[in-house]
Amino acid sequence: MKTWRSASIAAAAAALLALTTACGQEKGSDEPNGQSVGNAAPAEDGYGDGYGGSGDAGAEAAAAKPAGQLAVWDSKELGKVVTDSAGFTLYRFDEDTAKPPKSNCEGDCAKAWPVVAAEDAKAAPGVDAALMGSVKRADGTEQLTIAGWPMYRYAQDKKPGDAKGQGVGGTWFASAPDGKKASPAAAEEGGGEQADLAGLSTRKDPKLGEIVIDKNGMTVYRFKKDSAWPMKSACTGDCLENWPVVEPVDKNDTEGILKKGFVTFDRPDGIQQQTIDCWPLYTYAGDQAPGDTNGQGVGGTWYAVSPQGKLVGAPK
Repeated sequence: MKTWRSASIAAAAAALLALTTACGQEKGSDEPNGQSVGNAAPAEDGYGDGYGGSGDAGAEAAAAKPAGQLAVWDSKELGKVVTDSAGFTLYRFDEDTAKPPKSNCEGDCAKAWPVVAAEDAKAAPGVDAALMGSVKRADGTEQLTIAGWPMYRYAQDKKPGDAKGQGVGGTWFASAPDGKKASPAAAEEGGGEQADLAGLSTRKDPKLGEIVIDKNGMTVYRFKKDSAWPMKSACTGDCLENWPVVEPVDKNDTEGILKKGFVTFDRPDGIQQQTIDCWPLYTYAGDQAPGDTNGQGVGGTWYAVSPQGKLVGAPK
């Protein structure tokens, strides 16, 4: 019995030593130790800084303006985007509903995101006019809908072709002609059908540089309130609904990723989570298509991950 117990203790000690070496106990964590903080709030109210409108926007910005003859422009970054007759981007809001159509943007929100009037709106050439409709707002205004989604402009778009509202608060997105969120037809080079990706690999983002993506091409993130040693996640409970963990990936099913500290984290809630350099990894529920980086900088605590497991674009 003593021999068996001694062997078990020795094995456990060896495993702990291996994990310590893998996760680099010799290096100090440059991030604060995690605490159970739940879901991280976005840096803003979900509408952008100061609701996204200028100080003198007032009632004029909130008034519903006709869209006229809708058009579609092909954006390299966003794919096909619906615009009004003046060329201004139309947006949809995740907190609205399409079935039944309902707008949840009122008051200051509607100053930042002026509603698009349904009156006299005409479908873009080549787009099914049956997708267009309207919803009556609380003030009696008839707001244009596309496939049931209420349409808005963004007060900070100053000229035709602007799309400054894209991804604001992780809830506002340019509208595609079918009412879905606009996204490139092919997010990665190679055309229509995306090639099979490794469990974790990298892609070159035009703004962020080389970042880690999962097998579906979705951006991988880190949480600044986590820690690598000891491995600890501060994203628990409801937070995981917005920031799902990256499930374990075989080390051989990776491309261009740091292998040191590439271990699985057994969370206290029983979920297994992949790490790079012992930092827990997540994706973002607000990213709708490969190439999206809507989680970047959310709450000042969530950032894309470099191939070495470091935060990309985080303030020093």
